[in-house]
Amino acid sequence: MLLIPCPHCGDRPELEFVYGGQAHIARPADPSALSDQAWAEYLYMRDNPKGPHAERWRHTHGCGHFFNLVRDTTSDMILASYRTGEPRPTLAADPKGAA
Repeated sequence: MLLIPCPHCGDRPELEFVYGGQAHIARPADPSALSDQAWAEYLYMRDNPKGPHAERWRHTHGCGHFFNLVRDTTSDMILASYRTGEPRPTLAADPKGAA
């Protein structure tokens, strides 16, 4: 079981959280102006890297806040946790850095 560091509450077991997908995905300003193809890409196309990946989580059985964390998908190691709206931290092991 993972211990996830909520930036609001501290370390908690993963059972208290719900995965929310890839972090830093901006909603289109005018969704009705998008083609079906562009809308499908926004909804379904996500990065699936091997290594550090920025993810969005929600502390459902705690504070209820959404937040982001960088997790290495090969080892499940959590490299950073930060509040929604903050930039992705630059990490030595993260080739994307502040993406």
